[in-house]
Amino acid sequence: MTEASPAFPNLPPVAYEVTPEERKAIEAAIDKDELTRTALELGNIDSPSMQEASAAEYVFDWLTREGFAPRKVGATPERPNIIATYGGKGDGKSLLFTAHLDTESPTWDPDLDAQKFRPETLANPEWNQCWLQDGAFHGFPISNDRGPMVCFLMAAKALKACGIDLSGRLYLTASPGEIGPEPIEEARGVQYMGKEIGTHYAFYHGGVAPDYAIAAEGCDFGLTWVACGYAVFRIQLFGEGVFTPLLDNPERASDHPNPIYRLGDAIQSVLDWGRVYEQENIYSSDGGVAKPKTQISSVRGGVPYAFGAGTEICSLYLEVGLPPHVEVGQVFRSLQAHLRKQGLGEFDIEPVVVRHGFAADETRVGPLVAAVDAATRDTLGEPLQLAHPVYSSMWRDHNVFNMNRIPAVTTGFPRWRPTPEDMVKSTLIYALTALSLCGRASESEGGEMTSRSDVYGDNPFAKQEQAE
Repeated sequence: MTEASPAFPNLPPVAYEVTPEERKAIEAAIDKDELTRTALELGNIDSPSMQEASAAEYVFDWLTREGFAPRKVGATPERPNIIATYGGKGDGKSLLFTAHLDTESPTWDPDLDAQKFRPETLANPEWNQCWLQDGAFHGFPISNDRGPMVCFLMAAKALKACGIDLSGRLYLTASPGEIGPEPIEEARGVQYMGKEIGTHYAFYHGGVAPDYAIAAEGCDFGLTWVACGYAVFRIQLFGEGVFTPLLDNPERASDHPNPIYRLGDAIQSVLDWGRVYEQENIYSSDGGVAKPKTQISSVRGGVPYAFGAGTEICSLYLEVGLPPHVEVGQVFRSLQAHLRKQGLGEFDIEPVVVRHGFAADETRVGPLVAAVDAATRDTLGEPLQLAHPVYSSMWRDHNVFNMNRIPAVTTGFPRWRPTPEDMVKSTLIYALTALSLCGRASESEGGEMTSRSDVYGDNPFAKQEQAE
């Protein structure tokens, strides 16, 4: 009898116990060189947020070549979700893997990036290039999130190569927009949407019906079923525009008619509130610890080339993490009440982005965690561990499924400098998890759909002619 995992002590038995022979066959079907080559090929396709089409096409072509009959499902044709399936021959539970096509990067608009990044930061090749050096992968696209994507694609290929069909259905999905962007201010319209056209769209309109879901992302081989959301609050300070030659500068910045001069007090007030908020809203559960953080992401005020009279408006954009037990209304009221006490003068506060955080139903997520635990033991020789709180304190797309009552987790290989060996291990864990959860199709289960070449099937007219 397998000892209970210290991190997850009350797991149910796995739905299907993978045999040593099956495990050995799957492991033998995983080609490290192919994994490495595919990860580098996909990782070196430049596909930042809003420009995922090339990476999507690569995944679509790969799935087509491997016989998984993929589909493109998108709110816009240039930013599709790629969806394929394997198995589904019986009545086993279904599992959906998802990973995102977009990667963290600057905007690549030189006028915007010059306001945010130092030149040496923009010159970092890891934004859009990947390579193998000293036995480890370099490049942000592989770490986040093409590497984990390749792992579950190769996991499905390994199962297929071994002739192991699944009773339940395995969904393989690659989506745009997980990182962003978000429609804010002049960046408006569907082209600036992220999650709505990504995993949200794949779930609502992609023809998927999973019982469980895994967001394949770097977790250092740990697991969590918790994720934070976030809100972005615009805090506007109002003042008076005064023609510069007419201006009498006061002694105190807080008395200046230009609201930019009140930024120091406003920023300190926001910092003070954020430190208390972060400490008072830590979320702890058996599935992970979420530590919500706050940070000012942007400051805007005036028009640089239209100077001469200061500005009447200055805005702060504050990002606030939302753990599963916190709702935006209570955050809004708390922040507003705090700022009202600070003597900041005339101001307004408004959320311009809201995405709540979620956690899986602890009474229902057990079979999925049990499958990952069994796969981890078989692969690493040790029980599954709870992921570091940083992986529970950010948005990942398992949020989409947990908000829709589909028990979901995030798990995957090391986030920083993964190795080809790490990818092999992660691929094996994903494959064993799928087999354990979905079960192996029996000889009597299912069968392929009959393919027909015309709308009349067996040509009833021919039968009529024979009768005549």
